[in-house]
Amino acid sequence: MKDTFYLRFSSVPISLFVLLIGLWSANGQQGTSKHFKKTTITRDFISEGSAVADLNNDGQLDIVAGYYWFEAPNWTRHEMAPSRTFDPYKEYSESFLNLGMDVNLDGWDDVIVIDYPGKPAFWFENPKNEPGEWKKHIIADSVGIANESPGFVDMDGDGRLEILCGDVDKKQIIWLQAPLEKGQTEWKRYALSEENVPGTERYSHGIGYGDVNNDGIEDVMIKEGWFEGKVEKKSGDWIFHNTNLGEDCSHMQVLDVNGDGINDVVSASAHKLGVWWHEQNQNGKFSTHLISSTTAQTHATIMADLNGDGRSEMISGKRFLAHNGNDPGDAEDPFLFYIEFTPDEKPYFKEHLIDDDSGIGLNITVADINKDGRPDIVIVNKNGVFLFENNIGK
Repeated sequence: MKDTFYLRFSSVPISLFVLLIGLWSANGQQGTSKHFKKTTITRDFISEGSAVADLNNDGQLDIVAGYYWFEAPNWTRHEMAPSRTFDPYKEYSESFLNLGMDVNLDGWDDVIVIDYPGKPAFWFENPKNEPGEWKKHIIADSVGIANESPGFVDMDGDGRLEILCGDVDKKQIIWLQAPLEKGQTEWKRYALSEENVPGTERYSHGIGYGDVNNDGIEDVMIKEGWFEGKVEKKSGDWIFHNTNLGEDCSHMQVLDVNGDGINDVVSASAHKLGVWWHEQNQNGKFSTHLISSTTAQTHATIMADLNGDGRSEMISGKRFLAHNGNDPGDAEDPFLFYIEFTPDEKPYFKEHLIDDDSGIGLNITVADINKDGRPDIVIVNKNGVFLFENNIGK
C-alpha cells in the first residue's frame, strides 16, 4: 500500500504533497490527520452505505452498515436480518446507500437500504429492542439504477428527508416521500419532470439539490443541466435548463465558490479522476474549473461545517475497489479528504487530507457522534467501517 502511495506522488498537487509529508512525520497515527481520531470498527465488507441512528433508544447514536448496526459506545455488532461478509475483489454488497430515520413515526429510528442498482429499495422496521429479524418494507422496485447517486434531501421542507432519484422505466426525475402519519408504511412517488429526460438512463451518474438561480427555491441538478424548482414541489412540470455541468459524477453540491453572489455547482467524478467547480456566469452559462486530481472514484460527497467557521466544507474520497479492482487505479490508496472553500482567497479552495486507508462508499454520513458539538464522519465501504471523530480546533 505505501509503495503504491509513493509512486503516485507525481500526480498529487504540491499543496497536498506538503500536507501528506507533514502527516507522516508529525502524526501519532500514521496516515490519519491529527485533527481526526480514527476508529476502525470492522474491516469486513458488509455495505457501501452508511447511516447513524439511535436504534435502541438509549440516547446515543449507533452506526448502520447495510443489514448490520454497531451499538454505541463500544460498537457491538448486531444483525437486522441474515446477511454475510462479501469479497471486495469479487462481489458487490446488498447495500449501496443507507439512511436512518423514524419512517413510521412510532418514536423509534428505522433503517433505509438502497440495494444494488435494479433491486428494490426497502426499510427495516425497528422492533423496539425485541429480539428477532427486523420487518422489511419495500419503498420502490428500483431506486439506484437510473442514477447511481440518489440523494437524501428534504424536498418538501417538512424536516423529514426524502429520496431524490431517477425512474429508469419512465425516464423521469422523481422523489419518494416517507409516510407523514403515524403507523403508515408506504412511500409516495412524485415526479418533478416529464418523461424521457436526461439523467435517467441506466447507470447514469450525478444528481444534486440546491438553489442554482438564487431565487430562494431549491432546484435539481444533473450533469446535463438543471430543473428549475417550483413552490409546489409536486407540480411535475419543472422547467429543464440544458447546460454542461461536467462529466459523470456523484452527489452534486450548490454553493457560491468565488464569492461573487452567484451560486456555482461542485461535482466529483464517480469513476474517473477529478473534482470540479462549475462557475456560473452572469448570463447563466457555466465554466468548469479543476479543484482536485488527488484520487479517482469520488463516488459520494456531502457538505458539513467541519471547522466551525460557518461555511460548509465538502467531504469526499476514493470509493475503494469500486469495480472490484477492474478499473485503472481501483486498488490505489483509499484517501478520505475534505475541501475547504475560501471565497475571499484565490484559488477559492484548500484541500485537506483526513486519512489514506479508508476511502468512501456510496454515501457519507456526518453526525455529532460523541456530542462535543463538532460533526464527525462515518464511512462504510469495501475497506470496512470507520468513524472519524472531528478534533479540528481542539
